[in-house]
Amino acid sequence: MGLSDPIADMLTVIRNANRVKKEKVDIPSSKLKLEIIKILKNEGYIKNFKLIEEGRKSYIRIYLKYTPNGESVIHDLKRVSRPSLRVYKKKNQIPRVYNGYGTSIISTSKGVLTDKKARESNVGGEVICYIW
Repeated sequence: MGLSDPIADMLTVIRNANRVKKEKVDIPSSKLKLEIIKILKNEGYIKNFKLIEEGRKSYIRIYLKYTPNGESVIHDLKRVSRPSLRVYKKKNQIPRVYNGYGTSIISTSKGVLTDKKARESNVGGEVICYIW
């Protein structure tokens, strides 16, 4: 019920905001969340994001992206590795999401990477989530 898995909470907030066609959403900030959001921006799943600091608290404002006819660019987000059940994959076992149409985000020794970059870098790691 919240706070035991902040990454899952972030993905749920994005998923729910997407379904009701919100323009932007705010989530509490952390280094890992910021890296995941940067990947979402680079892969074209969100318009933009902004790190906002108010005193001691900081949060990330995410601007969601939609097609010209109003459909959401993000079809779904799925948390893979959870605090209760970590999922690690070796460099040759990195999963493809919808035959390469989706993206898996992996935490590796070289930082948080997409599945494509992890294969190029020849590293494996913890599979954080899938997005398509």
